[in-house]
Amino acid sequence: MSNELILDSLRRRFRALFSLYEECLETTTLDQINTHLGERVMPIAFSLFHYVNMHDASFMILSGEPFICDEAWLARIAPTIPDHGKHRTPDEMHLQQIGDLGAFREYMTAVFSRTETWLGTLDPSELDRVLLTRPFGPAVASTYSARVAGEAGITVLDGIECWLYQHGLRHMGEIEHSRAFVGLTGFTS
Repeated sequence: MSNELILDSLRRRFRALFSLYEECLETTTLDQINTHLGERVMPIAFSLFHYVNMHDASFMILSGEPFICDEAWLARIAPTIPDHGKHRTPDEMHLQQIGDLGAFREYMTAVFSRTETWLGTLDPSELDRVLLTRPFGPAVASTYSARVAGEAGITVLDGIECWLYQHGLRHMGEIEHSRAFVGLTGFTS
């Protein structure tokens, strides 16, 4: 498959993925998003904030553009834990809450729009560019993207697929499952 076809597929898949997150915010109340079901059980708020904030951070590695999230965004969104939680334990993150859903929606829209714009203008040859070479350091060696990487290392395509797309699908699965606990359904069959 050519890089042009891969890029076309990625653009369509991201639009579909992002539409699930958008639908989640349209059909889930803040109380449902913040529902805490018990110790070490992640609320929807964790999956939402974690994925969007990690997407924002990973985008910087892929594109060189700085984070959107800063102290002003954190003050507006008002998460109880102002951290995506990648390097934290469930004991630390299971109490994550979102304070202002409207502000979070604006942040998510900015993150997703920037990604779609970038994918729309990305030169297909960029997909082959190596971002991280082997051998990987300890922080990368245990990641899913390290398992996916080829001999040369993690490419832009690997990063897009692992850090942004597959990561988003994984957390959408958690969100759909968590919605069942607050009396809601999933989004697609």
